[in-house]
Amino acid sequence: METGFRKWIIVITIITSTIIELIDTTIVNVSINTMSGNLGASLEDTAWVITSYAIANVIIIPMTSFLAEKIGRKQYYIGSILLFTLASALCGFSHNLWELVAFRFFQGIGGGALLSTSQSILFETFPVKERATASGIFSLGIIIGPSIGPVMGGYIVDNLSWQWIFYVNIPIGLMAALLSYIYLKPSKPSADGRSIDWFGIFLLAVGVGSLQVVLERGETDDWFAATYIIILTLLSVLSLAILIWWELRIEHPVINLRVLKSTTLSISAIMTFVLGFGLFSAVFVFPLYAQRIIGYSAFQTGTMLLPGTLMAAMISPFLGKMLQSGIRPQYLIILGFGLSAIFGFMMSGSNLETGNAYFFIPLICRGLGAALLIVPLTALAVSELKPADIPQGAALNNMMRQMGGSFGIALINTYIAHRAADNRMALITHVTASDPQTIARRQSFISNFIAHGASYLRALQQSIGALENTITRQTFLLSYMDAFLLLAILNACCIPLVIMTIKKRAAVKAGKVEVPDAH
Repeated sequence: METGFRKWIIVITIITSTIIELIDTTIVNVSINTMSGNLGASLEDTAWVITSYAIANVIIIPMTSFLAEKIGRKQYYIGSILLFTLASALCGFSHNLWELVAFRFFQGIGGGALLSTSQSILFETFPVKERATASGIFSLGIIIGPSIGPVMGGYIVDNLSWQWIFYVNIPIGLMAALLSYIYLKPSKPSADGRSIDWFGIFLLAVGVGSLQVVLERGETDDWFAATYIIILTLLSVLSLAILIWWELRIEHPVINLRVLKSTTLSISAIMTFVLGFGLFSAVFVFPLYAQRIIGYSAFQTGTMLLPGTLMAAMISPFLGKMLQSGIRPQYLIILGFGLSAIFGFMMSGSNLETGNAYFFIPLICRGLGAALLIVPLTALAVSELKPADIPQGAALNNMMRQMGGSFGIALINTYIAHRAADNRMALITHVTASDPQTIARRQSFISNFIAHGASYLRALQQSIGALENTITRQTFLLSYMDAFLLLAILNACCIPLVIMTIKKRAAVKAGKVEVPDAH
């Protein structure tokens, strides 16, 4: 526990490290086209720049508690910052795509370690009674990072070069490492002499890595039509099943799954998975919709997300104070899911003529909803754990959020593709040579092209292309509306689950239900 100036320097350092790690989960997305052209690679291959980072993140996050204890938390934390910073520099210096993919993997290993270790350090910096406040502060990074990533990425790509997406991490990372070295309490490696769970590490890397590749690449390669997707799916299921059996069997596992005996942590992890699904899916779908359908630039799209993000950032510390004062976290979670559902329902009602003013309210709801979910879920997840179990509980909870995001993006992407096929079929059944509206629209196109100097034959050909473009645009508009509606329904369906946890806790207090000891 720290006080005064030292305490807040640690807080600033921790939040900065969390933000730069999470920024890098989304900042690259808006520059894939530019990278593809500069590196002479296809878009499909260039997408591995995103995939490799995500794979490394999800593999390392559940291992952070074990590694921090084995190496010493301060040493592990500073080493992770330096690895992240060095890998960022090497990403910028890359001369070909596969160099960049490899260095992004190492960047993900360093970055993934920052997330859970930051949360554990923050909880230790505050006294137990202020742990909810610490959760509110930590949530700032979780909210701000993914949302401002596209803004920074769009600005950098438009005004500098894609390499600066990675170079900006260098001064921030070096400063965070220096402040951590000066102000974090020294920590000694574990001296119990226990052996390293190499088999568990191997199973975790194979199982989670395979699953992440399936989720990231499934839609691109038509899922189970690709042989390697089938093989990796089977490998993932088998490896993770053996991992669970192995980790519960040995005395010193790399992932202490026994902490999931805490009912509160288990339920929080499920809801955190749903939170990750909605949080990352919304940040994925809205920029695509705004850029592909409405025609905004990457930077314009990013700035539209900022008001909601800033609003969420402002209320997060106050939510921590509210939890600290005794407000039940479930009530905030219900409100959070409700606001997230409102975002989806409102977005599903937009159209091609919708302007910035319409998006303001749903995006504010998205930001507030995210804050109302992240802050109480972060606090709730570790609320019943012993101090020694908090790092592992935080790591598992963070992994569930990242995995939820991976599942969300994969499933939403697939859903949009399938709805596009159905929506196109529904639209073209009405576009026939005998349909009066089609004839009128086509004649309008012909007249417009002739007025701009085209011959009748050329105008006739152009009108067919214009009609096809109209159908395609309307098809994807309907598909994105369906995706927003799906997100709304998913969030709304979580509300009864939260209400059930309230009723269960009330029954436990009344002595009607017995629950296993969380410790």
